[in-house]
Amino acid sequence: MASVFPVRLRACTLAALLCLVSALPATAAQADVPSAQTTQAAPAQHAGGEANLVLPDLGSVDFQGINGRTLLLAGLAFCVFGLAFGLTIYTNLKNLPVHRSMLEISELIYETCKTYLVTQGRFILILWVFIGIISAVYFGGLASTVDPQTGAIVHGFPPFKVAIILLFSLIGIAGSYGVAWFGIRVNTFANSRAAFAGLEGRPFPIYQIPLKAGMSIGMLLISVELLIMLCILLFIPGDYAGSCFIGFAIGESLGAAALRIAGGIFTKIADIGADLMKIVFNIKEDDARNPGVIADCTGDNAGDSVGPSADGFETYGVTGVALISFILVAVSSPTMQVQLLVWIFVMRVMGVIASAASYLINDAYATSRFSRAATMNFEVPLTTLVWLTSIVSVTLTYIVSYWLIRDMGDGALWWKLSTVITCGTLAGAIIPELVKIFTSTESAHTREVVTSSREGGASLNVLSGLVAGNFSAYWLGIVIVILMSIAYGVSTQFGLGGAMIAPAVFAFGLVAFGFLGMGPVTIAVDSYGPVTDNAQSVFELSTIETLPNIKSEIKKDFGIDVNFERAKHLLEENDGAGNTFKATAKPVLIGTAVVGATTMTFSIIVVLTHRLDPAYLQFLSVLHPPFLLGLITGGAIIYWFTGASIQAVTTGAYRAVEFIKANIRLDGTEKASVADSKKVVEICTQYAQKGMFNIFLAVFFATLGFAFLEPYFFVGYLISIALFGLYQAIFMANAGGAWDNAKKIVEVELKEKGTPLHAATVVGDTVGDPFKDTSSVAMNPVIKFTTLFGLLAVELGVQLADQYGTRLSLMLAAAFLMGSAFFVHRSFYGMRIQSQRR
Repeated sequence: MASVFPVRLRACTLAALLCLVSALPATAAQADVPSAQTTQAAPAQHAGGEANLVLPDLGSVDFQGINGRTLLLAGLAFCVFGLAFGLTIYTNLKNLPVHRSMLEISELIYETCKTYLVTQGRFILILWVFIGIISAVYFGGLASTVDPQTGAIVHGFPPFKVAIILLFSLIGIAGSYGVAWFGIRVNTFANSRAAFAGLEGRPFPIYQIPLKAGMSIGMLLISVELLIMLCILLFIPGDYAGSCFIGFAIGESLGAAALRIAGGIFTKIADIGADLMKIVFNIKEDDARNPGVIADCTGDNAGDSVGPSADGFETYGVTGVALISFILVAVSSPTMQVQLLVWIFVMRVMGVIASAASYLINDAYATSRFSRAATMNFEVPLTTLVWLTSIVSVTLTYIVSYWLIRDMGDGALWWKLSTVITCGTLAGAIIPELVKIFTSTESAHTREVVTSSREGGASLNVLSGLVAGNFSAYWLGIVIVILMSIAYGVSTQFGLGGAMIAPAVFAFGLVAFGFLGMGPVTIAVDSYGPVTDNAQSVFELSTIETLPNIKSEIKKDFGIDVNFERAKHLLEENDGAGNTFKATAKPVLIGTAVVGATTMTFSIIVVLTHRLDPAYLQFLSVLHPPFLLGLITGGAIIYWFTGASIQAVTTGAYRAVEFIKANIRLDGTEKASVADSKKVVEICTQYAQKGMFNIFLAVFFATLGFAFLEPYFFVGYLISIALFGLYQAIFMANAGGAWDNAKKIVEVELKEKGTPLHAATVVGDTVGDPFKDTSSVAMNPVIKFTTLFGLLAVELGVQLADQYGTRLSLMLAAAFLMGSAFFVHRSFYGMRIQSQRR
């Protein structure tokens, strides 16, 4: 019977898809108004969509005597400053003292990370082929453009312009990939240096080094992104810039989605494989004899460094592209277009300045307060940095906006726009505070997980973590609604409506923009976590305590009186702070994705409704069945994605545990063999790629299929993915954070390793691992990729129907949806555990 079921399932799936294809157009056609399919026959007002938008002359408007182009050219200098800032810290970290035993481990971790990244790079290029083919077909043969000589609409861009779009998609991939590589290099410098600094027995150095690494990544990441976008604005002809922005955004979104999904799967396969050995063999954390520990360290970088770096790069870029597209579509005055474009990029430059200044001020404060302290709360200076950056960013926003655009519009737009951005900037500080309430080692929710585990074991541990995750989704959702409501009120009640269509949508886009106003610091506190995690592992894997005459050697070479037990305690305690601040960045990024997706979805709506023609707006209603069905379908996709990503972790972890249990040697050896460690890395990479391939292609074909099927269905689908994804991601991220730090409380504060209580919290942590570091974090790039690629896909469907009739687009929809169903099917039946035992 088992072999018959998948065949029947495939047959039922195919039948359901064909019924859906046949039913939806009929539903739309029954209305006695222009149907969803007839909207496909009418070209958009701006032919060619977002890729055909023309940028205005930035030098045509003066800002207090300085033209816009000159202002943005000055912005390039600040980008160079940001790059220099990041690279200076990189060099400083590289030159910090470290013992050879620890350096050897960190370099081994880096080499395995390099192997993983090279493999992923090849894989991303394979995935790019799918995107490249669709882009070439659409832009080369179907996209509408206006002949400048005759004014007639022609189909297909010139080959050179198509090549430019594809080139910038590769630049986008290279950007995501490059900053990810830089991130692991910095972190693997920092992990061994932080581990060595712990030997002094003082907490401040092991706080300072991970934060330096994070600031190096954050400043370089944001500066590179801003530099590329400014170069497109300033040096690419205006009629090509729209194409370059869209190509760039699609490329970076593809790179981030692949690296985030695969990295999340990889890291949790390794983490679970290593953690479960603590229960099975009752061995210590990061025992050097466990061949899964090197893979775990590699995974910390693949999932918690590579993924967030690429994700942050893509989030920053896509949010900017969404706002640029909105301004060019929704604002009719060329002068105001220039004013808003220049203002937005000046605000981004201010974000770099605010982050650098706040870091330097906070570092001076933390040094004076904690540099000689015997104990410190590691979360205190990190929290201070976040709030200080937020305050500085808000202050600069109002001051610079007044100087720059005080004469724009009615003379009051400067404070209205500043207030809307401030809603997002404050969210970047308020959301982390709320996350700490549910995930910090001081949190009542986290301590409830420990308390319930003492008598109820793993069962009550898991239930208490689920409670924390669900409560967190409520409170964070309410805060996001409040901040967006303030932005909405400012945009509508105080008069942005005369400047543009749909001012509330622009306000929501600015809120997402404000989320990233202090982007370098958000990335820095997120990157703090993988360094602290690796530092603890590097200490154990180096087996430095067992080296002959090691204390006298370190005293002679480095002038340090070593206290190994004190060092281990501090490294574990700092890892708890790292867990907390890794958790704080996740809702910020997912919130940005959802709020930013609102702006991108609006671009699709403008195209479909002929700039919000009331005759077409009626289809954006639950009374229009395809729109309602799209809302339902988006939720289904989110829950499938959650299951598929966890399934890849489950199967990979099973194989990793199977190998480790068969090959671990606990007698007569100090360290696992490099060959066994590399085998575990190979298992993690194999299942990460298989899982990511199935997931990506299912999402890719679903996006095409639903976009071709019915445009308003697709709009509902995009809205649903964003909303379901927001709450699912917050719930899973914070439940996982509570489980993780509950284990840390037992290990560090209660010192009950090896007890039944510890075993229960380890089980909870292994449940939370794919929750917080696989499924939840990957929803951010998946939402943005679906929405951004959806811009291209829906216009492709519109043009196909316009030129060749709806029958072709529906046939292609059926083919794409069957392709998606095939990979959805494979994501379980091709990934489930096949036990060797009978």
